[in-house]
Formats: sequence, C-alpha cells, structure tokens
Amino acid sequence: MTSARCLSTFDKHREIFEQLGIDKTNNKGVFDGEWKGSGSIMPSINPVNNEVMAEVVTGSTDDLNTALDRVAEAQKIWREMPVPKRGQVLLAMRDALVKNLYPLGKLVALEMGKILPEGVGEVQEYVDILEYALGLSRTLSGALIPSERPGHVMLETWNPLGTVGVISAFNFPVAVYGWNSALALVTGNGVLWKPAPTTPLTSIAVTRLLERTLRDHQLPPALCSLVTGGTEVGAGLAQDKRVNLLSFTGSTNVGRKVGQVVQGRFGKSILELGGNNAIIVMEDCDLDLAARAILFAAVGTAGQRCTTTRRLIVQESIYDTLIERLVKAYAQVKVGDPLDEGVLCGPLHTKDAVGVYEQALDKVRQQGGEILIGGQVLKDGPLSQGNFVAPTLTKVTPDMDIVKNEAFVPILHTMTFKTLDEAIAINNNVAQGLSSSIFTNNPSTIFKWIGPAGSDCGIINVNIPTNGAEIGGAFGGEKETGGGRESGSDSWKQYCRRGTCTINYSGALPLAQGINFG
Repeated sequence: MTSARCLSTFDKHREIFEQLGIDKTNNKGVFDGEWKGSGSIMPSINPVNNEVMAEVVTGSTDDLNTALDRVAEAQKIWREMPVPKRGQVLLAMRDALVKNLYPLGKLVALEMGKILPEGVGEVQEYVDILEYALGLSRTLSGALIPSERPGHVMLETWNPLGTVGVISAFNFPVAVYGWNSALALVTGNGVLWKPAPTTPLTSIAVTRLLERTLRDHQLPPALCSLVTGGTEVGAGLAQDKRVNLLSFTGSTNVGRKVGQVVQGRFGKSILELGGNNAIIVMEDCDLDLAARAILFAAVGTAGQRCTTTRRLIVQESIYDTLIERLVKAYAQVKVGDPLDEGVLCGPLHTKDAVGVYEQALDKVRQQGGEILIGGQVLKDGPLSQGNFVAPTLTKVTPDMDIVKNEAFVPILHTMTFKTLDEAIAINNNVAQGLSSSIFTNNPSTIFKWIGPAGSDCGIINVNIPTNGAEIGGAFGGEKETGGGRESGSDSWKQYCRRGTCTINYSGALPLAQGINFG
C-alpha cells in the first residue's frame, strides 16, 4: 500500500480531511493517550468510485493490551468525579461535535456512502445522546426499599463496571459508538472503541475531538481510547476479562460467537444484531402516509440500516393500489454520489455487498418470486466505478426462504394477507426481532399490535416506518437480534454494577423472615 494509491477523492475534499486531522497516509489508528499503531496499513475506500482516500496504521493485539491497561488507569480517576461534573465534560464533548457537525457528516458520507443529510443526521444523533447523558448526570438514582426489619433501611446503588468495549458496525460509524460512549461515561466507565475495519477515518476524527475535550478538562485522554484493526482486535476484546461490558453491533452469526465468548468468562454483553424488519399496511390506513414512509424505510442508507424495512405485508384489498404508487416512486429515486444534491440513494458500502444483492435476486427468481422494479447493478455511465445498485421491489410469498433471511441491501419483499392475525403471524415468523411497524387508523388494531398477541419485536411502531428511532427510547430487539438495549430509557443501567444495600441503624440484630437463633 503506498500513498500513490490515494487519488483524487482526498484532494477534492482536502479541506474537510485537514479540518478533522486526517492525512493521506500515516494516520495512526490507535489512541490510548497517545497516537500510535503497530499493525498493518488499512485503506479507507470511497464506495462511490472504489478509490483509496487515505491510509491508516491499524492496531495490533499488543496495542490492545496496552490500551486496556491505560483505559483502566484513566477510569480510576473518572469514577471519583461527581456525576454532575462528568456531565459538564459530556457537554463539552457535545459542543465539540456541534462545531464539527458538517465536516464529520461529510466524512461519514465519503467513507460509508450514505447521503449527506443522513451523515449529518448521524452525527446529530451523537449530539442528542450526549445531551441525554447530560440530563442523566443530574437525575441518576436508585431505589429506597422498605425493610421488614425495624431500624433497617434498604437501598440500591449503581456503580461503574470499569471498562466498556464498543465494537461498532460500518453503517453507523458515529452514532452507535456515541450511544455507548455517552452512557458509559456518564455512569463512570472508561471506553475502548474498535470500529469497523472499513470506516477507520471517521473513528479517528471523532476520537481526536474527544481527546482535545478531555485534555482541556485536565483528564487522562486514554479514558476514550481507540484501537482500529481486524478480527484479531475484536476477538481480543471479547476474550479479555478487563473488558467488563462489550457492546457488539453486527451480524447475528458473529454476534452469537461474541456472546458465547463473553458469557464464557462471565462478562456482560450488549448485542445489536440482525433485523429483517416488516411494515404491515391495513386497508383502513392513510395510504399516502404509508407510501412515503415505506420509500424512506426501504431505500434510505441504500438499505444498509439495521432498521431498514425488508418485508412489506399488505392487506389484499389495497395491494395493487399501494404497489402501483411504490413502483412510480421507486422509478423517481435518484441513485448517485451521496454528496450530490437530490440523490436519495448512495452506493453500497463494499463490492462484496453488490454480490449479496445479486445473490438475493437470484434466490427470488429461483424460489418463484417476481421482480417488480429495479434488480440491476448499475454498471454503465458515471456510476460504473462504484458500488451502485437499483433499489428493488419484489413480489413473494411469506413461506419463501428468501423472506426469512436478511440481505443488507435495498431489496423490499412485498406480500399479501387477509386478516390482522395472519399479518402479525407473518411479521413474527422470522428469527430476528428488531423493528416493526403497522399502518392503521383503527384503535383496536393498534392496541392488539402493541400488546402480548402483537409484534414480538423490540421496536413496535404505529403509522411511522421501522427506521428513525429517537434516542429517548431504548433501542434493540429480541430473538436473534440479541436482546440488547442501547440509547434511552433505563439503558444506562447496563453500564453499572448494581448493589442492594441494607443498613442497620437499630443497635439490635433482627433477622429477615422472622428467623430467631436464640
């Protein structure tokens, strides 16, 4: 790998890269209080043209070992800081991100491939969770529990675990780390980040901002450490007992292995895995509202969100009408460079993803499905050098294998149903359980959908799409989605060591359950 491979993309956007501290070569991909890297050189590739934008010297398992020690040392200082003072540091981190909102958003678009408004929106999500954590810094609380013994009081304590490891995915190279980092920090932990191998520049840029903030507050910058690299670094995080909690976002297959390794050493894990999300459309719904939501949910981020809609379950009486509208809408979707104005669908992140797209369509045909629109890899003209595909609608039946396995590409499988019970059964009849939505104006349908006989997913929406979760609620899913919860609600408790404390101030020793030893 040589600097000669770093072609026009870097030079074209040099101002953004330099503002964020990114060079063409020799970007150090390890930070544990100082920038270093003893691993191999990793390219950052622009999915628009598959050019190398810049190069990163990655971390090794030795770097990981050192970083874990330094995070632990820094955390001992951080955990003693009063929680409201931690909140002030998080506020400063928030301000640093706001000042760099557009440059970071543009870097996300360049390196990941999502359109610029989504890139900026992702950085905003990190800003939002830092504001949420600032609020928590004044409101974190336990419980006071009535004791059955006279002269006794029971209460709960929530103390930091120590070190939180974060393995983030390529599709949200900022927000997923932000969710975990903000909550881990406000609860008194140190953080070590292992980003996706294909988005190293974004992680370096974010960590540089955090470094400056920590130094400004006379805090050890190793508190927010970074080790870029491949599977050996991720495996090291999963295996190491110094990692008290590991948050992993990725595929179900890898997440299953990660969970087993972490549980094998009695560590804690937060798993955010596959989705295979569905939207149900009832005949009594606002069809215009549903059509707009479906387009965004299926095509946004080129189908590379964990909450992307993969299955569209439509009541028979309105199927033809809705599909006609969607086909017209799909025909108007502009595919192209995510930085270009008017583009709604950027490239897939890698060439391998294009292969997944082609294989999924082959399976649709083999299993008797029909392609309604799309279905092409865009190999001609100005898009020929990138990873561009046409957003696709298919018509299938719920029993086809292709429907039960998620492909991380912009393919939406459509199918029909007769009754609400049938629709709910179709929604639930997959191994994953992340996000689900229903479009209806019937109150009884709504309350059945969100009740015990309704959706079995962790995210259950009504008259909004499957994607676009707010940070105020807990984010995560059931079944092979992993069961983890991040972001809002009481997700902060996962980053804590919970203690039940009983205090005897009576001077006597009454025992629980009325036991008397004489």
